[in-house]
Amino acid sequence: MHKRTVMRGLGFALVLGITAAGTAACSSGDSTADGDSGGELNVLFPQTHAGASEILKDKFEAANPGVTVNVTLVPYDELQQKATLDVQSGAAEFDVFDSWYTEIGALADGDVIVPVDDLIEEAGVDDFIPSILDAYSLVDGKRYGVPFDGDTEVLFYNKEILERNGVTPPTTWDEYADAVQKITAAEKGDGVYGAAVMGQQTPIILMSTYANRLAGFGGSFLDEDGKPTLDTEAAIGAAEALKDVSEHAMPTPLETGFDQALQAFLSGKVAFMEFWTDLGTFAQDESQSQIIDKWGVMQLPVGGGAEKSLAALDAGFTLTLSSSAKNAELAREFILFATSAETNLSLITTYGTGIDANRLSTLSSDEYKEFNPQVQEAASASLNGVLTWPTIKQAPELFQSLTDALATMISSDGDPAKTMKQVQSEWESVLD
Repeated sequence: MHKRTVMRGLGFALVLGITAAGTAACSSGDSTADGDSGGELNVLFPQTHAGASEILKDKFEAANPGVTVNVTLVPYDELQQKATLDVQSGAAEFDVFDSWYTEIGALADGDVIVPVDDLIEEAGVDDFIPSILDAYSLVDGKRYGVPFDGDTEVLFYNKEILERNGVTPPTTWDEYADAVQKITAAEKGDGVYGAAVMGQQTPIILMSTYANRLAGFGGSFLDEDGKPTLDTEAAIGAAEALKDVSEHAMPTPLETGFDQALQAFLSGKVAFMEFWTDLGTFAQDESQSQIIDKWGVMQLPVGGGAEKSLAALDAGFTLTLSSSAKNAELAREFILFATSAETNLSLITTYGTGIDANRLSTLSSDEYKEFNPQVQEAASASLNGVLTWPTIKQAPELFQSLTDALATMISSDGDPAKTMKQVQSEWESVLD
């Protein structure tokens, strides 16, 4: 199998010469032809999917002679803005958006994307992983996306660092904080730390780190009636757990994103890191990892009175159809191709794509188990029931409010209880 070594993260994308403008020229293409007679397709991807976008372009063009796929890459936190501006300005540059699932409510509300109920049925709705299906697609009873990248986070650890410090993999967030503190105290003089805590002040990063703890404490963002639940014991406990570990993590959490965390873990400089399941493919790639066969992975710890580990549906991407698509039929063919079981299996068993399983059949496949058994086991467990993030139209505003408050708490030694009560009030105001 052809191996790709594109790293997941902004820094690694830049190493490969990939910029926000993308790796391919992006032209609007006036053709309305389908895949049998040629045509031009313009697709917007996050930089973190650079490797996957290359593979999809090559394979789709090979399967559809005469078709040209133009890929544009942007930072993950600019996807919604770029898509919205493209449609509402009348530029109509793109046909397909690779969208962060939490933004589909806002995109649908702004008429940026269109329903694809029939498309998801054609794609084989029963095979999509149940815990991601509705979250990635459903807005007000209609489906606006087809699941593409099934993201949850798990806890990776460096076996050698744990062994030489007499530390066992933690099962609670308290144990995790103690282990991180112990390792950092013993080895920071050698540039080794207990953990890399991703706290970069953008929702997809810092809020994911918080969501891991919120899920572990048995909390939620909203209740069944859509009311905020961020002043609960679980939500406050999650904030306390984040603050506790941040004090002893690799400097500095608020400047640690995908690229910094990956570099630290793959070079053997941190003992623990919460990350998406596909990190296991990077860790076994000899072209970029110094810890081959020296790492382990487990479900995230629990906290408070919770007894069962629950993953948060952090990140996660779904393919959406632009309401201004100039080549809608070809776009639909591309979405079906990119989200198919065959394509997903190829992506999750190729180094550097940044893609995780979207289907039950690929998640449980023998090929995936053989390619990286630890990752397959962790992914299967983490996607078996998850804490989903809100996908309502106000979600982006809510997320920024929480992210900013958490960043202030970490940087200014703020009080977790006061922080979460403040966020509760802000969310209530937005949703009233």
